[in-house]
Amino acid sequence: MTTNVFTEEHHSNNLSQIESKNTKPSEKIWEPGRMNFRPLALLLLLFVYSLSARDKPNVLFIISDDLTATALGCYGNKICKTPNIDRLATEGARFTRAYCQATFCGPSRASLMFGYYPYASKATGYTIGRKEVGADKDSWAQHFKKNGYHSARISKIFHMGVPPDITKGSDGADDPESWNEAYNSKGPETKVPGLAKQLSNNPGGLKKGTGSSQSFNVVEADGDDLVHSDGKTAQKAVELLHKYKNMEKPFFLAVGFVRPHVPLVAPKKYFDPYQLKKIVLPPKIPGDQDDIPQNPANRRTTANYQMDLNQQKGTLRAYYASVSFIDTLVGKILSTLEATGQRDNTIVIFTSDHGYHLGEHDMWQKVSIHEESAKVPLIICVPDKKPAVCHSLTELIDLYPTVSKLCGLKIPGNIQGKDISTMLDDPTFKVRKAALSSGKGRLLRTEKWAYLDYGRTGELYDMERDPKQYTNLINDSEHATVLKQLKDQLQSKLNAIDKNDLDR
Repeated sequence: MTTNVFTEEHHSNNLSQIESKNTKPSEKIWEPGRMNFRPLALLLLLFVYSLSARDKPNVLFIISDDLTATALGCYGNKICKTPNIDRLATEGARFTRAYCQATFCGPSRASLMFGYYPYASKATGYTIGRKEVGADKDSWAQHFKKNGYHSARISKIFHMGVPPDITKGSDGADDPESWNEAYNSKGPETKVPGLAKQLSNNPGGLKKGTGSSQSFNVVEADGDDLVHSDGKTAQKAVELLHKYKNMEKPFFLAVGFVRPHVPLVAPKKYFDPYQLKKIVLPPKIPGDQDDIPQNPANRRTTANYQMDLNQQKGTLRAYYASVSFIDTLVGKILSTLEATGQRDNTIVIFTSDHGYHLGEHDMWQKVSIHEESAKVPLIICVPDKKPAVCHSLTELIDLYPTVSKLCGLKIPGNIQGKDISTMLDDPTFKVRKAALSSGKGRLLRTEKWAYLDYGRTGELYDMERDPKQYTNLINDSEHATVLKQLKDQLQSKLNAIDKNDLDR
C-alpha cells in the first residue's frame, strides 16, 4: 500500500497584541497608540475562508468498474440484489440515458477526470490522460484540491490493471497531483482460497481452476469481505469519513471499486442467493448477429468464448454476486456517512466507467459501442434536492463541471463537459441533443436514434421502436436521409470537440 501522508493546515488563533502608548500621568489625556491591523486583517481573512470552506458541501464519488446499469434493481433488474444502490437512487437523481465517453477503462476515466473527450485528448489505452492533456490542466479532483478541498483517492479512480495492479497493491496509472492522500487496496484476486472455475475458453469445463486474467474466471471465495481489495477499500473509506468529520476543509473523496471487473471474485455468501437454474439469460434472437459487423468491436461473442449454456449462466451468476458484494460495501460507506453526521452536507455520486454485455446479442464484456456497453448507471444525490428520474441525455464528462457548479466553484473554461445541474431541479430540462461514446468505433446517441460508425460499416437503430437494437437499418433505403443527417451531426460534433486548447 502506498500512502501520501495526511496533512492539515493549522492556522494560529492567537491575536497579535495591540500596542498602545500611554501619556505621562501629569498629562490630561490618554491616547491609544496605532493599532497594527495587518495581523487582524489576516486573521479575519482566514476566519472568513474557514467559514466559506466549511459551508461548501463535501463530495463522495463512488465508481464501480465494468458495471452495467442492467444489473441494478433501480434500473429494472429483477434478480440481482442491490438494495443499497437502489435506496440511493430513491434519494437522488437517477439518470436513465447517461453515456461513457469510451467503452475502455483507461480512456473513459481519463475523460471524466480531465474533462476532455478521447477524440480531443487522444488519451487511449493504459493511460491517466495527464501526458496527453499536459501538466497545466487540472483534473476534476485537482481542481477541488486547489479550491480549498481535501482530495483523497482510494483504489481505482484513474486506470489500474485488474488484476495485476490489485495483486501488487500498486498505483497503476495514477495522477499524484490530484490528491492530498491516496491509498491502494491490495487483494489476492484469483489466488484466494475457494471454489475456482474458468467459464470461458474452457469447452466442457475440462480445465480446472482459473486461466488468463481476461477470461471469465470465477472464485466463490472463503473468508469475509476484508480479504478482498474492495472490502479493504470500503473499510478505508469508513476510516477516512470518521477522520474527516471534524476537519476544517470539505473533502473530495473518490472511492473506486474494481468489481465486477473480471476476475469475478467475491465471498461465497454473495453467490449463495443466486441459483444457477434460476438465472435468466437475455433472449437469443435467431439471426441477431447477422446484421452486426464482425469487427474488433463485436467479437467477444458466446461462440468465440466457447461458452455452453451453463457456463453462460454461471458467468451471469458470478457477475451478480460481484455486484451484490459492491452493493453491500456501498451501503457500509453510506451508513458511515450518515453516522458521522455528514450525510446532509455531502453530494454523493455513484457510477461506472462504462457498461457491459451480459449475453445481449450473444456478446460479452465491454469494447462494443452498443447500448449495453456505452450506457452507464449514474446517480447524483444532492442534499436538499428532491428525488428525480431524468431521461435527458447526459455524459460522464459532465460530472466535472456539474459538481463544480454545485459546490460553488468556477467551472474551468477549457473542459468540454456541460453543466447539467439544472436537471436536478427540473428532470425534463435538456442540455444535450446527442451523446458521444467511442470504442472500436463511435456511437452518436440521440433521443430517437443510435448511429454506430465503424468507418466503412456501421449500424443504425430506431431506439423508440427497437430499444434492444435487434434490427440494423443502416442499409435500409427508407432511412438514407436520417443516416445522412446523423453522419453530418456526428461530424459536426467531432469538429466542435476538435476546437480545444490542447496542443495537437
